[in-house]
This record gives sequence, structure tokens and C-alpha cells, in this order.
Amino acid sequence: MNNKLQVEAICQGTVIDHIPAGQGVKILHRLHLLNSDARITVGFNLPSKALGLKDIIKVEGRMFTEQEANELALFASSATINVINDYRVVDKFTMAIPKTLKGAFTCPNSNCITHNEPVASNFYLREIRDDVQLKCHYCEKSFSKEIIAELR
Repeated sequence: MNNKLQVEAICQGTVIDHIPAGQGVKILHRLHLLNSDARITVGFNLPSKALGLKDIIKVEGRMFTEQEANELALFASSATINVINDYRVVDKFTMAIPKTLKGAFTCPNSNCITHNEPVASNFYLREIRDDVQLKCHYCEKSFSKEIIAELR
């Protein structure tokens, strides 16, 4: 059997691995990767021992901010972030759902004060079964991560 790489290696950048199958597209949209000039390699429905199937995103020449990593955790809490330098993994960490998320999304509640006042959104996050609920600090309404994923 030929053990050939299914996805090309990158020299320097970030690899987001172990993304649950189907979540890769959401991450590409959420982090505005498709609107950038970064060189991106994406794999969908690749074989994974842990997940069965997984997605993978490789972004050459770009490191993710803490805010972006927190947003990523919302859609792929089992993902692994690999920092690549000279084709080698120099840092590796797993994602974890943050307790709060500030300024990442607008509140879906159109009556929320964040739509009319100059304040950044602020959500408290909690996992309930296979979903993540976000509760707005200001209007105190709760939303599924799927509702948040649809926001631009």
C-alpha cells in the first residue's frame, strides 16, 4: 500500500486538523478565509481514526488570533491547531470552548442593546449535549451555535 499524503504540506502557517466532517465550510466562511489572498488547502471527508471522517484546513503564511481560535472552537471543539514553521509542527494545541466570547458575533436578537449602542457583543457559552448555547450578556437570550453560524 502506498502511504502518500492526501493533503499537501505547507512551509509556514497553520493547520486546523480533526475538524468534524461538514464543519470545515462553516469555518472557512466564519473566519473569512475565502475572501483572503492566503493560500488555502482544504480537505473534506478525509478518513480519521478518531472521528470516522474529518475536515482539514491548511492556511499558509497565517497564524490565527486568540479571537479566531475561540470562534473556531465554537464550530470544532475537537479540532487541533498545528503551527507550522519550515514544514515542521512547532506548536500544537487542542481547542476548548471558551467561557465567554466578546465581539465575535452580533446578537441575533434585533432588540438587543448591542444593535443601538456602541458596545461589543458578549456571550456566555455552555455545552449542552452536542450543541453549544450562547447567552447574550445584555439581553440574556440564548441561541444555538447554528443560529450564530448563519450570521455574517
